[in-house]
Amino acid sequence: MTITLIAIDPGCTQSAYVLWDGVTILQRQKVDNVGLLYDLVGGLLQADEMVIEQIASYGMAVGAEVFETVYWSGRFAQAFAGRMKPVFRLKRLEVKMHLCHDSKAKDANIRQAILDRFGGKSAIGKKASPGPLYGVSGDEWAALAVALTFWDKRLRAVGGGEK
Repeated sequence: MTITLIAIDPGCTQSAYVLWDGVTILQRQKVDNVGLLYDLVGGLLQADEMVIEQIASYGMAVGAEVFETVYWSGRFAQAFAGRMKPVFRLKRLEVKMHLCHDSKAKDANIRQAILDRFGGKSAIGKKASPGPLYGVSGDEWAALAVALTFWDKRLRAVGGGEK
């Protein structure tokens, strides 16, 4: 059985997502939150499960942007679950530990771990000969990191991610 996963790196006004089937990035984009919500409600993003990077508090004061991001995360989850599909959350710390084995890993470390997993810089490729990570940029790396971590930890563990 093949499972398609949508992984979301939420933001206060825009969010990045990746559709992942365990082998290939089927779709990836950073979009306005309203547009992503409409696509989820309308079923335009076909996936079997959703995982959203969960906002976590580490005892520091947070601003309005964090609360807005939490609000949008909830709206995305509700829209997807409304189609009777499972929604999961994954903390950034879990992603860091899984991909980099270091709680202090930064975005650059996570990006490098993903590149290494796919064979190095050649995984990006060039326009004439694109690799499997060609075009991935910005927050899409974070969404892909969430997808890979969730896939490895949950889907591969239950045998649902086999191709």
